[in-house]
Amino acid sequence: MNKKWLTALMAMLCVLFLSACNSSSNDAASTDASTGPVTLVWYPNESGSELSASRDAFSALIKEATGRDVEHKLTTDYAIAIESIANGNAHIAFMGPQGYIEANNKSKDVQALVVPSGESGTLDDAVYYSWLAVPKEKAEDYKVDGEFSMDAIEGKSISFVSTSSTSGFKVPTSSIISHFSDKNLTEEKLMEGNDVFPTVLFGDSHQGSAVNMLMERSDVSAFCDTCVSSYVELVEGEANKPGAVYRVKDDAAAPFNTLTGEEFTLIQVTAVLNSPFVVNKSVLTEEEITKLKEAFISDETANNTEIFVPEDSGEAGLFSKSADERFLEVEDAWFNPIRELSK
Repeated sequence: MNKKWLTALMAMLCVLFLSACNSSSNDAASTDASTGPVTLVWYPNESGSELSASRDAFSALIKEATGRDVEHKLTTDYAIAIESIANGNAHIAFMGPQGYIEANNKSKDVQALVVPSGESGTLDDAVYYSWLAVPKEKAEDYKVDGEFSMDAIEGKSISFVSTSSTSGFKVPTSSIISHFSDKNLTEEKLMEGNDVFPTVLFGDSHQGSAVNMLMERSDVSAFCDTCVSSYVELVEGEANKPGAVYRVKDDAAAPFNTLTGEEFTLIQVTAVLNSPFVVNKSVLTEEEITKLKEAFISDETANNTEIFVPEDSGEAGLFSKSADERFLEVEDAWFNPIRELSK
């Protein structure tokens, strides 16, 4: 055989051998990736020990859908959760609309999977509520001509949740900027002391922001209804309406356990789009994502009392059931109203 042909043949065989090795290596890596644990990351609001049983119910749901074990990544900072899902260190996350938008901006592989519906079982009322609250005994100080007024919060100290929180920062700051249009406020200015609020605090969770107000570290606090529902009860007025009074339950878990009996009043309430479960498509297969979606939106899950805890059960849970609540498929565009707040 010609020496040049022999050399070329040997080179070709080497390439084929190396390609086969790489293919085997990639297949092995793919197998490892698809059989290792699924990491589910949670915001600080959902990382408390009192919600461990509720988180475990999602472990069972995800394991049944994917055949893979589930690891929970609990956090103390919104940024950790957002970065974890964006860079693929987590496969699934439960996060607010603003956090999802930030993660999606970092990586288009992050996509919304499902959101919890409203009581109707549809997206029509798939909302929760952003609150501005003050201690009950000081509520009258926030009225002008007998009505609660944003004018009365000027000069007060305020606590937000995190700059990545939808209902604990994005929504309330939007309304504050709009109301005090003559002050030239921006989100950046509202991250620290400014012309309206001499002191600005962050609670790092909705619970933490509420505690700041109850412990009088802040005059006013922003937080949402769902994140404190396990700790407080309505004692006066209509739920999610200005003037409603809530009381910390006698058996409230930390961080409210030293504040039992304390009461606060809502001075502003704003509806917010429900929070999604999201996935990172780079670390889950299309088949896994499809199976996850089918499992979440199934009637079986809608009727699972460990996931949708009956409202009158007295048990702590991530989601409650009062009527026809369930998970629904949702498209990225559904969150555009929150994106608009940044324009």
